[in-house]
Amino acid sequence: MSANIVSETLPVNQEHALFLFQEMLRIRRFEEKAAEMYSLQKIHGFLHLYIGEEATGVGAMQAFTPDDAIVATYREHGHALARGMQAPVLMAEMFGKATGCSHGHGGSMHFFDASRRFYGGYAIVGGGLPIAVGLALADKMQGRKRVTACFFGDGAVAEGEFHESMNLAALWKLPVAFLCENNLYAMGTALVRHQSQTNISLKARAYNMESGAVDGMDVLAVEAAAKRAAEFVRSGNGPFLLELQTYRFRAHSMADPDLYRTKEEIEEWKKRDPIPLFKFRLQEWGYLNESDMVRIESEISAEIEEAVRFAEISPEEPIEDLLKDVSTQVKP
Repeated sequence: MSANIVSETLPVNQEHALFLFQEMLRIRRFEEKAAEMYSLQKIHGFLHLYIGEEATGVGAMQAFTPDDAIVATYREHGHALARGMQAPVLMAEMFGKATGCSHGHGGSMHFFDASRRFYGGYAIVGGGLPIAVGLALADKMQGRKRVTACFFGDGAVAEGEFHESMNLAALWKLPVAFLCENNLYAMGTALVRHQSQTNISLKARAYNMESGAVDGMDVLAVEAAAKRAAEFVRSGNGPFLLELQTYRFRAHSMADPDLYRTKEEIEEWKKRDPIPLFKFRLQEWGYLNESDMVRIESEISAEIEEAVRFAEISPEEPIEDLLKDVSTQVKP
């Protein structure tokens, strides 16, 4: 049941290639700024950075239409930006401001934008999996040709809801693309220490589901694999599990001392950093020169600085609005 899609790449023109590069770089600079703002205590709570994993979110998002649904994880800043959510409202949300995408109520782990069919941001590990199954079930019952893309990490495969969601999706042939961002660590626990079968794509066999794996550090390979998975699902064949093999360069969260892996391991993975590697390919193809690079960096820097400015000047949520989205009614 496992599809071999590791080495696939798409023919790519200059415009699209530069778009992918800029999207990855934009996420990287946004995350670096978020880390800076957290250190300055302008962002509170937990902060989980996407640095190192940009190729998975950017590549995969190319496979889904505006009408498809996206369900993300608590490490969702990159997903939100790749889906088209604007940096100012995301930064404002992390600052806890009323102009944030969730009006400052959710913070870093709870980005949401119904207009873009971006349904979270879930702080609970694996919490988005049953939500994705529900969205896909609704689409199937209504006869809509939509796909629900569900991102989750390798740690979520240890949760019961992963197995329940996979089983129901396969049993009912629901249009779900399960996208596992396998960064090898569930918080501080290595994959080999919490899974007897470390080939996550093979887990689909237990549910008679098609699956595949791809190098998550190669944005073009991810795009090709995600498009194949999405096409399979959209054609009415049922769900698909795609394992995106990636790595986070930063700790699990800003509160994590990162003592469970060696600096040598991190440095070895940084040799496969998706951004400089793709930049080198663009330069080889004659798609990118130094003046282009200066311009791109300048434009992204200005965008991120504007996001911070917007967040800083935005108002706090009024105290009287704190319960406006919470039901206080006790039903008999």
